Amino acid sequence: MQAPEVVLVMDGTVPSAPLDKTKVLDVKPLRSLRPVLPSSPQAPPFVCAPPFGPFPPGFSPFYPFSAPEFTPDNNQNNNTQTPPTSIATPIRSFRSPDVNFVDGSNGDLGSSDGFLDGKKRRASSYKQKRPKNVQDSDFSVGISSFERDDGNRQVANNVLMRFDALRRRISQIEDAKETSTGLIRRADLKASNILMSKGVRTNMRKRLGVVPGVEIGDIFFFRMEMCLIGLHSQSMAGIDYMITRSDLDEEPVAVSIISSGGYDDDAEDSDILIYSGQGGNANRKGEQAADQKLERGNLALERSLRRASEVRVIRGMKDAINQSSKVYVYDGLYTVQESWTEKGKSGCNIFKYKLVRIPGQPGAFALWKLIQRWKDGMSGRVGLILPDLSSGAEPIPIALINDVDDEKGPAYFTYLTTVKYSKSFRLTQPSFGCNCYSACGPGNPNCSCVQKNGGDFPYTANGVLVSRKPLIYECGPSCPCNRDCKNRVSQTGLKVRLDVFKTKDRGWGLRSLDPIRAGTFICEYAGEVVDKFKARQDGEDSNEDYVFDTTRTYDSFKWNYEPGLIEDDDPSDTTEEYDLPYPLVISAKNVGNVARFMNHSCSPNVFWQPIIFENNNESFVHVAFFAMKHVPPMTELTYDYGISKSDGGNYEPHRKKKCLCGTLKCRGYFG
Repeated sequence: MQAPEVVLVMDGTVPSAPLDKTKVLDVKPLRSLRPVLPSSPQAPPFVCAPPFGPFPPGFSPFYPFSAPEFTPDNNQNNNTQTPPTSIATPIRSFRSPDVNFVDGSNGDLGSSDGFLDGKKRRASSYKQKRPKNVQDSDFSVGISSFERDDGNRQVANNVLMRFDALRRRISQIEDAKETSTGLIRRADLKASNILMSKGVRTNMRKRLGVVPGVEIGDIFFFRMEMCLIGLHSQSMAGIDYMITRSDLDEEPVAVSIISSGGYDDDAEDSDILIYSGQGGNANRKGEQAADQKLERGNLALERSLRRASEVRVIRGMKDAINQSSKVYVYDGLYTVQESWTEKGKSGCNIFKYKLVRIPGQPGAFALWKLIQRWKDGMSGRVGLILPDLSSGAEPIPIALINDVDDEKGPAYFTYLTTVKYSKSFRLTQPSFGCNCYSACGPGNPNCSCVQKNGGDFPYTANGVLVSRKPLIYECGPSCPCNRDCKNRVSQTGLKVRLDVFKTKDRGWGLRSLDPIRAGTFICEYAGEVVDKFKARQDGEDSNEDYVFDTTRTYDSFKWNYEPGLIEDDDPSDTTEEYDLPYPLVISAKNVGNVARFMNHSCSPNVFWQPIIFENNNESFVHVAFFAMKHVPPMTELTYDYGISKSDGGNYEPHRKKKCLCGTLKCRGYFG
């Protein structure tokens, strides 16, 4: 039976009465892409009208512009008519749902420079935007496309130093803001967003196993650092995975995990980690817990178990210096040995994974556990000679260790915590301290010490140096501000636990039991200020192992943030050339502190910074040492000794000493 024929007329309705087919349009397919006009003179004329009208008699709107008839309100005083709202929805409004990487388990935010206070946020709460202030013409990425996918040690270190330099500068700017908005300040997220938008990153190609340029024992103070160098690409989630494809299907495989100690993990064993899965809202306050699902990171760990593939493990712990922050250590490669489900503290089922460390790797987390036992007095130290070399002069004891030979200690010297001037070194123009009667605040235009530093506080809120400067002005004893003033960093004593230890081939050296963040103050070079030329005439400078000379030539290096990345930033403020009011030579042969044991290196992890402050209208220059980069525990601290020049400005080859630093950039000599 043939179906009835349905015909539409021009007004879009179906006629109810018999239709004279001679008046029906000759319908053409839409692909003809041309208007079909009526050929009969009796047909209605072709009309072009706006989607919402008005329409001529006999015409009506069609979908999706059909809407209730709009009737103006004649009672309104004005004649302005509001057009009806269209119910059409643009395609761009159909967005994919936001991916939330915070699963309530092993998805912590990590360190936030002291401003996070352990609070968690969803990934969608921080929207990364391309910075408006980035000036492409003034910025050099310095990383090739190949290095962006596959890096090396030099590239990874370069990325990390550039990130931290920018992060410190952003922290400095935020600290100087007068009012607090109540928002969580995340300078690390802002810095990483800027650098990622510029392509300053490496190891973007995900991989199983070893990451080029990253070594076991490396430490990180921010999750974004690990993202930038490709160690762990998830900024918030604890499980990072990649999709592997085969001829039949594709499945996720875990590449790295972070165990930060805030969940139901059993992380006390240095070789075995019992890791909790993600999801289920088990650790989210105010949200109802639920059973975890075998999906995403949980499924990836399960597939890693089946494949016996390697998983990178990063351990997170509280920072010994800044308790509100965390420090992460890369602990090497593990394999997933078992998996099961059990009831968690919330009463819901959670996944558990047993990961075992692959044998033969250097110790990392195991060393941290050993150091903690030393601090707690639970384990004796091999080669301990003195528990405190300073005899109480420093706020933190300094152990003297020799586990190499039978030497009982260095030659006798008098321990002194600061530099000793035999006479006053006055500036050409006498200067005075500040007039702040509480604590000097960043961005305070009335603080003379802040203004001497160019209007910026030289340190962040947690005491980290922001940038190298020609000369840093600190508040001194003559300033009325209290002793807790943030502008007295170099005068508050040691903050890290140090060891003086015997090296295998370079005499005595200096190291730290604590992880050290880049920009952290380590110690001052203490000793007696001497007249260089008089000392040479008297033959007192023959033993240059314990002399610091600011007149030497030092290799230049870039440590400050790069100009052009922050809006309204003055590029002239980034100069790193020192400018001392007078040459300074300090001898630590007879009196000094731990700085006298710091050895030379052509690739150092410590640098010196001249600092000046006033006392009784007299200015005194001090030499302070700061960490150039993050320094893991038990790593020797070194700085560049520089190269001496003769009175005529020429180098003195007979005074050079053989360098034993053993680094790739070793120039073979120093002094």
